[in-house]
Amino acid sequence: MWQKIMKIPRKAVDKIVEAVSVIKNDERGLSGVVVAILLILVAVLAIVLIWGFLSGWLQELWEQITSRAGGIS
Repeated sequence: MWQKIMKIPRKAVDKIVEAVSVIKNDERGLSGVVVAILLILVAVLAIVLIWGFLSGWLQELWEQITSRAGGIS
């Protein structure tokens, strides 16, 4: 009986080690992760470029609005 009880933790450790090695060697999900990261980077770069193009125009528009606000009063 004691022998069976002592084997239970060893079997659990073996199964955990096997599961970790399967996950570590699994390459199916790797490409999905890489694609997701690249899409996020492309989206961030697009936002930065759009903001760069629009920031000058928005600054001019804001200056026109604030300069006319003094004439309202």
